[in-house]
Amino acid sequence: METAWSATNDYQTQVEVRTYKRDDSFESDRFTYTFKKPKSIRLDFESPHPGMVLVYPDRNGKAVIEPAGLARFLKLHLVPDNPLLRVSSGQSIDKTDLGLLIENISRSITDQRKGPVEVTNQDGTVKIRVLALNHFREGIVTLYEFFIDEALSLPVKVSESTPDGQLERMVTFSNLSINIGVRDTLFRLNGENGSGVRPKNGK
Repeated sequence: METAWSATNDYQTQVEVRTYKRDDSFESDRFTYTFKKPKSIRLDFESPHPGMVLVYPDRNGKAVIEPAGLARFLKLHLVPDNPLLRVSSGQSIDKTDLGLLIENISRSITDQRKGPVEVTNQDGTVKIRVLALNHFREGIVTLYEFFIDEALSLPVKVSESTPDGQLERMVTFSNLSINIGVRDTLFRLNGENGSGVRPKNGK
């Protein structure tokens, strides 16, 4: 994975984040995630806020949120660790890329491991199952399942459960496209996309 990541200049993927309740029902966030090294991020939301766009960083190192519709002129500029930008796992917007996930997978199977590592392979996907310290919530132990696409050598799904197996969160990266030539203009919210690669949802 580290070798594949070092050869990755940019990528785009459809992301679904499912946050589960105790009765196994869940809430779902869906968006197109575009990343360009070293740390340019853009999210084009499909739900629960269709049409909303988030870009990080602006010239002051903040995240910019552009609401959909007429409210798009009311852009918000927030520091990346603002509670409004934190997802259910507790991570901030500047800690959402695959590179950081790969680092966290490495920690989960080495110094932060709290149980045996189980590795299986099926239909071109390597699954790593391990009990480890939570990546973003201090003092919490989480049962992780990491799904690695064997052809890409990059993660395509992560599930997080309690140590007794209660599913809490699942993140799926589908249609992962690597090195597609994303331009810097895609990360500027000035009323147009510029000449960057358009997000797959057409926004």
